[in-house]
Amino acid sequence: MMKIGIYGGTFNPPHRGHVLAAASAVRELGLDRLIVMPAGTPPHKEVPAGNPDGAERLALARMAFASVDRAEVSDHEVASEEKDYTIDTLNWLSARCPGDELILITGGDMFRTLPGWKCGDEILRRFSVAALAREFEEEQELATLAETYRADYGATVYFPRAEVFPVSSTEIRRKLPQRLGKELLPEPVYTEIIRRRLYGAKPDFAWLREKAYAMLKPTRIPHVKGCEEEAVRLAAFWGEDTEEAAEAGILHDITKKLDLQGQLLLCRKYDIVIDALEARSDKLLHSKTGAAVAKHEFGVSDAVATAITWHTTGRPGMSRLEKILYLADYMEPTRDFEGLDELRRLCYEDLDRAMALGLAMSIGDLKARHKEIHPMTEKAMEYYSSGKDTTEC
Repeated sequence: MMKIGIYGGTFNPPHRGHVLAAASAVRELGLDRLIVMPAGTPPHKEVPAGNPDGAERLALARMAFASVDRAEVSDHEVASEEKDYTIDTLNWLSARCPGDELILITGGDMFRTLPGWKCGDEILRRFSVAALAREFEEEQELATLAETYRADYGATVYFPRAEVFPVSSTEIRRKLPQRLGKELLPEPVYTEIIRRRLYGAKPDFAWLREKAYAMLKPTRIPHVKGCEEEAVRLAAFWGEDTEEAAEAGILHDITKKLDLQGQLLLCRKYDIVIDALEARSDKLLHSKTGAAVAKHEFGVSDAVATAITWHTTGRPGMSRLEKILYLADYMEPTRDFEGLDELRRLCYEDLDRAMALGLAMSIGDLKARHKEIHPMTEKAMEYYSSGKDTTEC
């Protein structure tokens, strides 16, 4: 006879507390299998509007519990179109595991309410229950309740020692849009939440820098740090979103170290349309590929992705954030070349005049080095030199 644990919940999102509880149950109960069962349509509470659906929570759960020995994540309830009552799931498992001991794993709060569940008396008579207590005092309280369950229903109740990780999914959902809560989630879960910006999540800046810097040559990191700092200063001065400016600064060069072949592979992967000049220039391509990676792997907004796209060539009619990143990249604190003081001064007086000067300096440098000039740079130069830009956002 096998001992099989069933650990259900909405897992919205699955966090480190869930994982520790699952690992504790496997270890303390001596389970042969642990079946993690994300709910599709939970009968006892609504999944908040705008939160990930069942399939998305299932994917997150598979990431979260991959590290737990003997654990497997089932799609049974998520695949169901009906409300997911525990008795139905237990009956389904019982039919597939005849003769095995099925142990329903619950937290203390759920254990207290078990008799009130649909067919709760049947659950207590036919299946074992493991109650995970948060602390010794709660375990004593639940042990007293278990005696009542044994007397009334003949229940088999276990109290596995669980590692305590005091956090709730509700708390995490509240933290994620504030760039908080990373430490409460398994790394793969946090990465996926940020990639898809689930729960309105925004990345922890330290985490984002760590990921971005790992993609750079070490010699480029000081430039990227300087670009972020300057972009934030310019954004604050001109009333732009400083957090979006920071994300753009951190991520703008994430594909810079790739050679031309690597850049072209990314273009194919992300269906990036390029012209003949870009097809032979890794320097030009890193802006487009960097924007695509920032969008697909880090979930940045369209505004941030577009700023990264145009931070090398510029373009006519740039948004304020696009201008800020272009100029921050050009004149961040580690840069040092003739004419830079004037450019820095203009950046805090008139962004359009600063763009005209920056573009002129860039074109002059390219000509001096006998490099091809991208047509978009020439168009941007003509546009900003004419003084006709009136962008306010």
